[in-house]
Amino acid sequence: MNARWVRRMMNCWPPFIGAGIRVRHIADDYSEALIEMRFRWYNRNYVGTHFGGSLYSMTDPFHMVLAMARLGQDYVVWDKAGSIEYVAPGRGKVFVRISVDDAQLADIRARARGGAKVLPEFTAVVTDAAGSVVARITKTLYVRLKRTNAAASGREHSSDEPTR
Repeated sequence: MNARWVRRMMNCWPPFIGAGIRVRHIADDYSEALIEMRFRWYNRNYVGTHFGGSLYSMTDPFHMVLAMARLGQDYVVWDKAGSIEYVAPGRGKVFVRISVDDAQLADIRARARGGAKVLPEFTAVVTDAAGSVVARITKTLYVRLKRTNAAASGREHSSDEPTR
């Protein structure tokens, strides 16, 4: 799927609109995405800083989407877990660059060979306009070869789909 089209569709997604989140860039090869969120009256919390849920929402679908696009249709990719560490109060525009690089993909493919499930972890850092860290987000994905591909590689696997 065309990365520009995906970016446009994400910018029309109601949860992003409601939080003031904009996807500024998705690389044509899906290796990275750049997301920003402006500071508005509707995404402030009680103490006047960025709402934590909005900071997390900035990153939520991207590791999974990027990994799915880069690994291709032979793999099952799901979000498994996520956490956020608040480092400093966020005020003003905040940014996050999310990437899934070639080395991470090679490691996932090697560990998923034969149908084994893989739980890779990714970290993203939300920063303010000055470059100061506002939050660190950790995402764990669930990745495995699809059944037909695992069987073709000579080893079956259990059908332990992650639960939501």
